[in-house]
Amino acid sequence: MLPDGAWHSLSVGEIQRTLETGPDGLASAVAVQRLREVGPNEVEAEAVEPWWTLALGQLRDPLIYILLGAAGVTLVLGDYTDTGVILAVVVINSLIGFVQEYRAREAMRALAKLSAPHALVVRDAEQREIPSRELVPGDVVLLSSGSRVPADLRLTDVRDLAIDESVLTGESIPVQKSSEPLADPALIAGDQTNMAFAGTTVAHGRGRGLVVRTRDATELGRIAGAMRAVGRTSTPLEDAFARFGRRTGVVIVGLAAVTLVVGLLRGIPAAEIFLTAVALAVSAVPEGLPVVLTITLAVGVRRMARRRAVIRSLPAVETLGSTTVIGSDKTGTLTKNEMTVRALWAGGERYEVTGSGYAVAGTIERRGAAVLADDAPPLLATLRAGVLASEADAAALEAGRASGDPTEIALLVVAAKGGLSPGELARRHHELDVLPFESERRLMVSLRESEDGRVEYLKGAPEVVLERCDRQLRAAGEEPVDRDAALGAAADLALGGLRVLAMAYRRTEASDIDDQTLASGFVLAGLVAMEDPVRPEAAAAVKDAQAAGVRVLMLTGDHVGTARAVARQLGLGDVVLPGHALQSLSDAELDLALREVSAFARVTPEHKLRIVQRLAAQGEVVAVTGDGVNDAPALRAAHLGIAMGASGSDVAREASDMVLADDNFATITAAVEEGRIVFANIRKATFFLLSTAAGEVLAILVTLLAGWPLPFTAAQILWINLVTDSLQVMALSFEPGEPGILRRPPRPRGEGVLTRRLFLRLGGVGLVLVAATLGMFWWTLRTTGDMATARTVALTQMVVLQFYHVFNCRSLDRSIFSIPLLSNRFLFVSMVAVTLAHLAALYVPFMQRVLRTVPLSAEQWLLMLAVGLVVIVGGELDKLVNRLTRRQIG
Repeated sequence: MLPDGAWHSLSVGEIQRTLETGPDGLASAVAVQRLREVGPNEVEAEAVEPWWTLALGQLRDPLIYILLGAAGVTLVLGDYTDTGVILAVVVINSLIGFVQEYRAREAMRALAKLSAPHALVVRDAEQREIPSRELVPGDVVLLSSGSRVPADLRLTDVRDLAIDESVLTGESIPVQKSSEPLADPALIAGDQTNMAFAGTTVAHGRGRGLVVRTRDATELGRIAGAMRAVGRTSTPLEDAFARFGRRTGVVIVGLAAVTLVVGLLRGIPAAEIFLTAVALAVSAVPEGLPVVLTITLAVGVRRMARRRAVIRSLPAVETLGSTTVIGSDKTGTLTKNEMTVRALWAGGERYEVTGSGYAVAGTIERRGAAVLADDAPPLLATLRAGVLASEADAAALEAGRASGDPTEIALLVVAAKGGLSPGELARRHHELDVLPFESERRLMVSLRESEDGRVEYLKGAPEVVLERCDRQLRAAGEEPVDRDAALGAAADLALGGLRVLAMAYRRTEASDIDDQTLASGFVLAGLVAMEDPVRPEAAAAVKDAQAAGVRVLMLTGDHVGTARAVARQLGLGDVVLPGHALQSLSDAELDLALREVSAFARVTPEHKLRIVQRLAAQGEVVAVTGDGVNDAPALRAAHLGIAMGASGSDVAREASDMVLADDNFATITAAVEEGRIVFANIRKATFFLLSTAAGEVLAILVTLLAGWPLPFTAAQILWINLVTDSLQVMALSFEPGEPGILRRPPRPRGEGVLTRRLFLRLGGVGLVLVAATLGMFWWTLRTTGDMATARTVALTQMVVLQFYHVFNCRSLDRSIFSIPLLSNRFLFVSMVAVTLAHLAALYVPFMQRVLRTVPLSAEQWLLMLAVGLVVIVGGELDKLVNRLTRRQIG
């Protein structure tokens, strides 16, 4: 029904007949049926790794190879009990890794759907926004500056449309588009100037096109097909931790080798010392570190998603915690992006407007008295021009839902406050042609036809509009324009931080808009002054960021007066550096300005990129927000690019590391806090893993050097690793944030996971574990003379010590007695599970045979629990010293 073909060579009529569609788009029922037939408009994703290959992947680890080799040795030696224990450890560790990786993968896939792009289409003769995946052949798609083309389109109408096709062709110059058919059916994609291809970006202008190809049939889909074989690339953060784990593993395996050599020299049976050395190496090496990293990042991603921040790149989670500067857009991020008209100037008189936002409740007042548009012809002309020189959906506003550009919605709202019906005005004045607003022109023109004739309505910057006005409307009628008075009124309005637009009109007989004739002949109707109110939560969020040691810079394209007014409300000061002044500064001068100025006005994308680059050169960790296609370079250059999810362009989202689902600056501050929590939990888990590993290794080495019997069997060492290092360390990934974490200074750039101070504490903890464990082992052996009892006591003492130590690790600075026990329920559950598991190891006959343990008396338990407190006492004393000397290490 929907054949592919050389669509560029067909006329629009031929394509409409082929796809059974028209200018009013598809009927919803037809679109639903076609979606069932052709499937969702998504390029086939990279093949998802089957669960069984994910499970087998848990065995691709040198340490697992060592374990399997040890299992083979014990099997040959006939030590079937140890063989079973070793294989059980392999299976359980692999199962834990599989479950966590599977859940993390599914969580990331679910979150990725949150940032799926949308498309503006015509269906049932109405404009509506739908997810791009629901597009089908025959749909009518509307394109505008900054949007990404959602499918392959045959263009039917264009207005100054140019598309960046570098993603397909590598050519950086945008291609100017047309809607005329091309004669040669064999043209390559790069020469098909009447086509818009999926994945390309609208550089400027507007257009309308018919969907002719979706999914893998698109040009982008064909390219993607050749790329699916590319595997997943690990993130830099994952690589860094992998190197850290390998280096630590090399040290510990080296110590295990020393254990093997010393044991053989002391005459310990080769099989026993070999198994002990292998078990020691496997239990001591932090092979769980990559899993912990994945879990902690996944937990952080979920937490950020709940706070409306969608993470597109895992390293962004950690980067957030070390951010030192945030360069934020103003509109929609620091402000509500719900423009509100506050004042008007028409016929030489000023009017004030009450009400806020998109609600039509409010009035227009002159000298304190409410007036209607019909009472003042200049006011009526100003409001009417604001409605008709607009692409906002008047019918949607009257239905209670705002749709369109915020500035244009505000013009509809103020017209309604003046007693007009925007929807009725739009219906009575049919639009014949439109010249869309472009930043280069700073104006918009709409040609309308009604029973009174044809009129061109002009809206734009006051200085641009006034250049084209010969007359102005007063209460008594039209008269020569007084440009100085109008510009003075605009300046007065702008002083209050308001954005000012001028409205004008011109009667005409033309059937379309001619750019060449717009230079003169217009009548000035009046001025409209509006503001974008500061978000109530933004000021508090800025203060929170500043308290966290994070500088906030406002980078806006608005006028200096508007920027200064918003900066004052946000506590960013009164000094504003305009873009033209920034452009004249050398790099050294700009570096100095960046240390003193927090607000920049009238900045271009080039200015924004330069600011980001200079901050990075100063050693700052920079996060920057953006919503437009031109923000992509700055988003890429920053350490953390943050795109707007609600109002931003597809290009900005693709260039970013994080997407704000609500476009709110407060969400950035919340995400910074979550990023710090993530890194703190990674640090806690790493410290716990390495400190317990140090204790186990040192315990074995000391006994060998002292000539004592080994305090643990190989199976017992593996048991310690299983019941403590697995569940407990994962529980630390779920630790909630510590009070005041957002008030701490950012982590210094380049600081490792473990600081020098933390390494010293690690060594101290290792010595405490060794002293307590070997002390109980030696005392039990002396008093009972039974090796099985002494080893059971040593095993249990190590488990108890690590049980206590994990509570120490919940905070590296605060006392454990100040942390609510149930604030981390996962940890509480894991501790209960560890306790029950170890009790089973001591009192269940099958477990006793496997681990060679014996039941312990109540007196022995009490003594071990009391001795274990030494690790808490030591940790509390160390934290107290740090607090007194103000040396926080968490």
